[in-house]
Amino acid sequence: MNGSGTELSLTLRRWAPAQDDGGHAIWREVITPEIVPAVNTAIVICDMWDAHWSRGASERVDVMVPHMNAVVAVARAKGVHIIHAPSDTLDFYAGPPARQRALGAPAVTPPLELTHDDPALPIDDSDEGSDTGEPTPFHAWSRQHDALEIDHDLDAISDDGVEIYNLLRMWNIMRVLVMGVHTNMCILNRSFGIKQMVRWGVPIALVRDLTDAMYNPTHAPYVSHSEGTQLVIGYIERFWCPSITSGDLAS
Repeated sequence: MNGSGTELSLTLRRWAPAQDDGGHAIWREVITPEIVPAVNTAIVICDMWDAHWSRGASERVDVMVPHMNAVVAVARAKGVHIIHAPSDTLDFYAGPPARQRALGAPAVTPPLELTHDDPALPIDDSDEGSDTGEPTPFHAWSRQHDALEIDHDLDAISDDGVEIYNLLRMWNIMRVLVMGVHTNMCILNRSFGIKQMVRWGVPIALVRDLTDAMYNPTHAPYVSHSEGTQLVIGYIERFWCPSITSGDLAS
């Protein structure tokens, strides 16, 4: 592993209940610096597929991939562990060493789940959230985006929460960072997603500038797609976990 001894300087952002000077309830931004060894940090790349049934979603992934590649390459060189989690495509990766690395991690029984409130999302994604008019979801993906690089000598591939938990324990991970799509769906709800990690007591943070939501602006709260994504990020920061920016990894 490269980057032995390197530390990451993370700036964690959350929103917490507070009161203004008049005693009125408000939400206040809370910024917390955190220093963590790179070798005790893992990035989980969620569902960055090669295709999507929503053209808008696919276009935004295509735009995100070059920046994600650059950030992940720098993080890997510092010693950060990289886990690729392209759900429902693991038949494609049955043989490569990165998949075998996940399968070979010693089995660990996850802890009893913590109880945690689960408030409603701030957006209506009941139509599955495409902003480009596709009426019916279908399984369009077959692998991770082919431009998103996998280092088979170092990385791991899994879409299973328990397998990923095994890797986190094997690598003595102190901070998990999740990036990818989609913030209001897979990022939150996969077996390796934010909700499950929080319930297992795993310190996790969202990389907020390397994510995207499934949101259709013709549904409540009737804002732009970008604003809808920001609302979901704020929801996560209020109720689930902090976020960072990719600059914390690339600097």
